[in-house]
Amino acid sequence: MIFALRNLSGRWLSLGIKCSVRSFGCGQVALGAAALKGRHLLSLKDFSGEEIKQFLWTAADLKMRIKQKGEILPLLQGKSIAMIFEKRSTRTRLSTETGFALLGGHPCFLTTQDIHLGVNESRKDTARVLSGMTDVILARVYKHSDLEQLAEDGTIPVVNGLSEMYHPIQILADYLTLQEHFGSLNGLTLSWIGDGNNVLNSFMMSAPKLGMHLNVATPKGFEPDADVTKVAKSLAGECGTKLFFTNDPVEAASGANALVTDTWVSMGQEDEKAERLKAFHGYQITMKTGKSAAPNWTFLHCLPRKPEEVDDEVFYSPRSLVFQEAENRKWTIMGAMVNILTDYSPLSNKPKF
Repeated sequence: MIFALRNLSGRWLSLGIKCSVRSFGCGQVALGAAALKGRHLLSLKDFSGEEIKQFLWTAADLKMRIKQKGEILPLLQGKSIAMIFEKRSTRTRLSTETGFALLGGHPCFLTTQDIHLGVNESRKDTARVLSGMTDVILARVYKHSDLEQLAEDGTIPVVNGLSEMYHPIQILADYLTLQEHFGSLNGLTLSWIGDGNNVLNSFMMSAPKLGMHLNVATPKGFEPDADVTKVAKSLAGECGTKLFFTNDPVEAASGANALVTDTWVSMGQEDEKAERLKAFHGYQITMKTGKSAAPNWTFLHCLPRKPEEVDDEVFYSPRSLVFQEAENRKWTIMGAMVNILTDYSPLSNKPKF
C-alpha cells in the first residue's frame, strides 16, 4: 500500500511509504514489533492473530530474561504511566505497578478520589492533561465508552485495564499460561462455564485467531453480548475453529483442554447477587465436571475466586493453573507496554503457538 496526501491546491502527493495491510482476522501477516508501537489496547478484536502472538512472545521473552536469567532491562527508563482505577484491584494494580517499575518506568496510581475525572474536570480535559505528562494510560473503568473517549481525546496510547465489555490484559495472561503448559495454543479447546461477561467477550474476540476452539455454557438470560457473538461466529468461520453455545456445563466441558470460569457477581452487580446465585446453580466446576473434559484438562480463573464457582478440590489441585495465571498478568502487561512504547524485538526464539 502506498500512502498519499492531498496538498493545499488539491493535488495528490505520493509519500512513497509502504505499509503492510493489517488483518484483524485470520489472514495473518507477520508485521514485527513496530506494528504495535503507539497503538491503543482497548480490545483484542482490534489485533490480528500474529499481533497477539507478538504480545505473548515479548512477554515470554521478558519473563525468561528477567526472571530466569536475572537480567536488568531498563526498557521503559524515562517513561511514566497514568493508572486510572475506578474499580478496586489486586492483580491489575500490582502487575502494572511492579512491572512498569521493573522496566525502569514510573507508575502513577490514580483513583477517582485522587483526580478530577468526570467531576470537576471533563474526561476530555483529563485525557489532554495526562497526555502532556505521561506516556501511556491504563484505565480500569465501568464504562467501555470512557476508554474510547480517553483514546479519542488524548494523544498517547490507552490500555484497557478492565471495562464492562472487555478485559484484554487478562486474556493475554491466560494465553501465555496455556502456551507454557501445553507448548502450543493451536488446536486447544477452551470451555467457558459461567457468566457471559467481559472476560468471555475477550476470549471470543481472540481465541479463533489463535486456532482455538471455544465451548460456552451460560444460564439462560446470561449469554454474552449479541454483537460480540455475531463477530465471534464470523471469526470462527474465517479461522476454521469451532464456537459452541449451550446452557449445559457438562456439555460445554466435553473434550476441553481448559475449563475456565470467573466471578458470577461482578463489581457493580452486588444487588443482583441472590438472583445470580440462583441462576448459576449447577455451574460450579468440580472434578465431576472434568470427567467429560479431555484427559489433560486444566483449570483457569482470573481471581478473586468464590467457592460456589469452583470447589477446593479443583481450585487447589495440580490441574489448576490459577496462580501461574495470576503471575503472568505481570509479564503480559510488561510485554504489552514494551510493545506499545518501544521498538523492542525479543531475543529468544519465537514460541510455538
